[in-house]
Amino acid sequence: MNKIGIDLGGTKIEGILLDDSFNVVERTRIPTQQEKGYKSIINSIVSLVEELKIKASNNVTIGVSAPGAISKKSGLIKNSNTQCLIGMPLKEDLKQALDQEIAIDNDANCFALAEATLGAAKNHKVVFGVIIGTGVGGGIVINGEVHRGRTYIAGEWGHHTLRINGNKCYCGKLGCVETYISGPALEKRWTELTGKTESLPSIIHNLDTEKGQQWKKEFLENFGIGLANVIDILDPDVIVLGGGISNISFLYDEGRDAVYDKVFSDLVETPILKNQLGDSAGVFGASLL
Repeated sequence: MNKIGIDLGGTKIEGILLDDSFNVVERTRIPTQQEKGYKSIINSIVSLVEELKIKASNNVTIGVSAPGAISKKSGLIKNSNTQCLIGMPLKEDLKQALDQEIAIDNDANCFALAEATLGAAKNHKVVFGVIIGTGVGGGIVINGEVHRGRTYIAGEWGHHTLRINGNKCYCGKLGCVETYISGPALEKRWTELTGKTESLPSIIHNLDTEKGQQWKKEFLENFGIGLANVIDILDPDVIVLGGGISNISFLYDEGRDAVYDKVFSDLVETPILKNQLGDSAGVFGASLL
């Protein structure tokens, strides 16, 4: 049985065809063009799947990684930064258009599944996959299976309260982790401290000043508290970092130490690893669903 994975992103849709041994048979990307609306996205995914099917040597399974989550209550997409998907029955519409059952999950769960199966967390039983980029999300994989939770919110550490009465979050709460350590939040804090508007890569190269050291200290403290809370609750075998923030090298030594310092245990040895699959994790994870 061949596997097709589709990674639906804000700017691109990537498709992959794997053989029975997870070898890549075919891989392609097309622009999402979300400005054209929901029906256009459905048509693009269907076209991509049909193109990949031609290369398949036998029947295929189809998995889709999507921004946002499927509501257990309604079956509709919620919490998506691709706004035309919100409130839409994406899974059912794709099933009908493709005349085939499909699996669908959010991008963080797909990231965690890919890294647990093929990437940095391979051979670990309990895996917490972290995405820190435009937002902050997470996915849990236990014994090779995604753990979604009773209401499909397992792993959503980005909306744990980090600071009581803290920064306002789009979700309506105050003080969420995402409002402190996401890319936009970190850039905003830099502007507040320095008066300068800079991209994160530029900021990372300008930390020798007093303001730079303050920014880094705050970042490490918030990162440490956020992931220490996860370890206290889940105690995973490994944590894998993904998203743009995962490219910051000091998270794997100073960041790790900041986490360990706050964990409720006399022994802390949870590996905090960089992903191995990069931006390919979503499409591989989708194919494994």
